[in-house]
Amino acid sequence: MDLQVLRCFVAVADGTTVTQAAAEAHLTQPALSRALRRLETEVGAELFQQVGRVLRLTPAGRAFKDHAEAALERLDRGLRAVHETVAPEAGLIPLAFLHSLGTWLLPPLITGFRERFPLSRFELRQGSEADLVAALLDGTADLLLTAGDPGHPLITWRRLLVEPLWLAVPPRHRLAQRRRARLAEVAEEPFILLRNEQGLRSVTEALCAQAGFSPRVGFEGDEVATLRGLVGAGLGVALVPRPHAAAPTGGPSYLQVTDVAAARDIGIAWLTPRTLPPNSTRFLDHVRAHAEAVAEQEIADPSALGAGTTPKPAPRPPRTSR
Repeated sequence: MDLQVLRCFVAVADGTTVTQAAAEAHLTQPALSRALRRLETEVGAELFQQVGRVLRLTPAGRAFKDHAEAALERLDRGLRAVHETVAPEAGLIPLAFLHSLGTWLLPPLITGFRERFPLSRFELRQGSEADLVAALLDGTADLLLTAGDPGHPLITWRRLLVEPLWLAVPPRHRLAQRRRARLAEVAEEPFILLRNEQGLRSVTEALCAQAGFSPRVGFEGDEVATLRGLVGAGLGVALVPRPHAAAPTGGPSYLQVTDVAAARDIGIAWLTPRTLPPNSTRFLDHVRAHAEAVAEQEIADPSALGAGTTPKPAPRPPRTSR
């Protein structure tokens, strides 16, 4: 069975057109079509059905796809293991991370690691917590930088630091010139929130509950940057991490919250039953040793935080991990 054709089969099964899959495999479209038909002959069943101009998997195709993906994944892991045995410092590190960590925490961690291991390579993916946990579980990622413990029985998570959350208010808001505020003071205002599958959403709702109210949803977004932008536009308030770089003029003001402990845990996770490859293990050790120091250095320029805020570093996390 031709491995290249098997990879093309999986790509087409995932929605890639035959033309696109052929181009990526440096084949002509007719050549790939013939190869897929030969694969069907080898398997002994029709794998695709033509529906209009689109190829759809048959029941046999869906059954075969699961096993083909598993076989290719095991083969890729084997090839990677051989490569890291031959050239251990040039190994690939598949790493998934939360959107908001890609602007400040991740870049200096990678830079510091590559100063020690310049031949190391990273395969990065970002997304929501649910997407990233799925990547960890299916082996697409070795490590996951995220906010909060995923709480999955197959995943080990260790806290790296505690990141404060600030009350972001529009620049002309009645609280904008203050340094501190109680969360309860904005109980009647619309909140700009992340969608339900995002961890910051549940943290915000829990903190509002501690302050004695349920947040009124003004808008649901996908990224923290969107929340900040919409608060700056005057559409509501939000609980968000402070920016780690200069923000555009007219952005939100950030106030320290005084009536609840407004913060979120930042940690790293990996699949418990799986032995990490050497390079991923080295990066895990590097992150656990240096993440807190990186966070302490990331003190934003006062102009980035808005009129009401005096910046300060993230508090040091407890030494024990939950």
